[in-house]
Amino acid sequence: MRNKKGLLTAVLILSALLFLIVLFRITGLPSFLSPDDNKNNVTVVDRGLVYIPVDASGVVEPENEVIILSPLASIIEKINKEPGSRVGKGEVMLELDDETTLQEIEQINDQLEVKSNSLERSRLEGQMTRIDLDYNMEVKKLRIASIKTQLADEEQLLSVGGISPAKIDETKQNLVLAEKDLIMAQKKNTIRLSQLKTEETGLNLQIEIQKKQLADKIAMLERLKIKAPSDGIVLTIAGKKGERVGNDKMLITLSDLTTFKIKGQIEEKYSEFVKTGNPVIVIAEKERLKGTVGNVTPTVAENKIQFNVHLEESSNPHLIPNQSVKLQVLKSMREQVLRIRSGNSFKANSEQTVYVLDSGNVEIRTVIFGIKGIDYQEIISGLEEGEKVIMSDSPFSWGTKKNGNKN
Repeated sequence: MRNKKGLLTAVLILSALLFLIVLFRITGLPSFLSPDDNKNNVTVVDRGLVYIPVDASGVVEPENEVIILSPLASIIEKINKEPGSRVGKGEVMLELDDETTLQEIEQINDQLEVKSNSLERSRLEGQMTRIDLDYNMEVKKLRIASIKTQLADEEQLLSVGGISPAKIDETKQNLVLAEKDLIMAQKKNTIRLSQLKTEETGLNLQIEIQKKQLADKIAMLERLKIKAPSDGIVLTIAGKKGERVGNDKMLITLSDLTTFKIKGQIEEKYSEFVKTGNPVIVIAEKERLKGTVGNVTPTVAENKIQFNVHLEESSNPHLIPNQSVKLQVLKSMREQVLRIRSGNSFKANSEQTVYVLDSGNVEIRTVIFGIKGIDYQEIISGLEEGEKVIMSDSPFSWGTKKNGNKN
């Protein structure tokens, strides 16, 4: 009898539990039993990138190398920065001998002084020539006026028979010759004045050319102090103190520290994911930077292949030369999709039941998941942005913290 009562009690308890489970699935949990998202492992649905990576490693390197050429043939006078030294923009790394340039500047100054004297003399001579030409023109004009007066007088005398017609003809011929002489003098004066102007213009041009040469030489004096065009590290110096270097010959190679790239390496078995243009995530000091695969080295060394990564933000302040960084080469990715954190028991590319927090109650929802990355899992349907999901396949794991540990 006692066994029958015990069996009946057990059946009633199990029936009650089953009823409660069915009731909770239909109506959701009561508010006083609802999990608190501050005490349970709950995530919010958002939108962003979901990716599946392959781990690789890399080292930060300067993106560009600057080659500095010698501005002219000279002798290395002083080396201020040895190879391996860090330099700032504008810092003098090396100095070339300036004695030859100083001598050339002195010669040009002397030539400019001579040219300036010649120009002044030419201007004075021009003024004297203009005075002489003007005087000659006035004399010729006065002679013509005199002949015209003489001709008028002779014509009056001819009317009274006081002079012969031959004398008048002679005077007329003299007037014609004087007028032609005036015209020719005017043309010669015009040509002579043009010559004077051309000579003065030529001297001015020579002076301007030499002034430019002087400015170039003065600027060259400054260029003989070889300065860093940007922050960087001196890689090589082509010569030693006292050695001669040729014009336009390589003098210094400098790494440019304004922008960086990553020299990466990955296991050969993952080489299929390392293609030029493939996306890469670079993790530097807990900051994630986006990049793409550049050149890939085809040779294999120690079962690894090497490749370059070009960064979208190549001047990020967290990047330091020779810094070791972690790389994640993306073998699969989805951009701007609905997602939840991937620290859960939900399987990739599957349809599963999840528990959604809504106004303090738990709602059962069927969700289709896509790919599952190390950080996030893709949601294809069943959830909307902003909804809260219990990161568990059971609504009764209320003691679970966000880090997955039990209370």
